[in-house]
Amino acid sequence: MTDTTTRMTTATPWHLWAVGVLSLLWSGYGGYDFIMTTTQGEAYFRASGFDQAMIDYFNAMPGWMYVPWTLGVWGAVAGSILLLLRNRLAVWAFGLSLVGAVVSLIYGQFVNPMPALPAEMAMMTYMPYVITAVAVFLLWYAWTMAKKGVLR
Repeated sequence: MTDTTTRMTTATPWHLWAVGVLSLLWSGYGGYDFIMTTTQGEAYFRASGFDQAMIDYFNAMPGWMYVPWTLGVWGAVAGSILLLLRNRLAVWAFGLSLVGAVVSLIYGQFVNPMPALPAEMAMMTYMPYVITAVAVFLLWYAWTMAKKGVLR
């Protein structure tokens, strides 16, 4: 006899947990950086190895840029948590995160480019592209999991 009230559920693939935990670690560091930047400012920049030109650049960031930065960081944190909870709202959270990452990338690379970084930090030049690529992947992954019925 079949119970018609029983819901069919899709098994959670192992990779959802791996992607979710790695995503939470990645975005959690972004949240830490956001909090430290907004609360500690120059002291945090100096401790991170920024020179005066970079400190001045970040201190001169227009107020409106906090909107995409906030969306990018906290959208990813929320998306990671929602992914681990198997909630389909993860797709929307990662979508907001991608919007924030793209706006930040465009601003920082094309509208108001950063000053040259010290040699020991030259790798950081590519970080906005890495962040955007990770945001694209996380949105795609969450969308794929939602489409397969893994996210409820």
